[in-house]
Amino acid sequence: MKALDNILTRTSSSILKAPCPSEEEMNLVYKAALRAPDHKWLRPSRFIQITGEGLDKLSDIFFNFGKNHVKNISKEKLKKYKSIPYRAPMIIVLVSNITKHPSVPDHEQMFTTAAAAQNILLALHALNYSGIWRTGVFAMNQEIEKSFGLGSNQKILGYLYVGTPDGKIKKIPPLDIKDFITKIE
Repeated sequence: MKALDNILTRTSSSILKAPCPSEEEMNLVYKAALRAPDHKWLRPSRFIQITGEGLDKLSDIFFNFGKNHVKNISKEKLKKYKSIPYRAPMIIVLVSNITKHPSVPDHEQMFTTAAAAQNILLALHALNYSGIWRTGVFAMNQEIEKSFGLGSNQKILGYLYVGTPDGKIKKIPPLDIKDFITKIE
């Protein structure tokens, strides 16, 4: 797939099924991720890859968070929290490992991890897989980060649900780039 075609045709898939990428394919995906812009080469991006029984562990983390940290949570919401990890055969947790640096602020290091996430989604698309980036209550959440054993300098920016797209691929709406561009000449 040509690079621009890959970028222009990538879309998120909310329904994902097996198979997910092989280990060899994921090695390529992670190499692509680590090509994201990275000021001072601090290498802040980390990834937690979850498959198989790991999805059960993530289910327990989400369920226990809801049970122990969300006031007046309904049984239906707890059930939803428990089922969320099973939306895809693989989940990649996006972690930014922030290093204190005089010329690279924390947010810039998180931007690097966000750019790495986009590279992952593009690499998956090039390999005929798909993904969707989810955030919500489980991202940028100290309690969830503790459940993963992360340090106070490590932030979860979101979760990439990964697999083979199932069902209709959503159509990319036409956009007039003039609505998004301001030119100063």
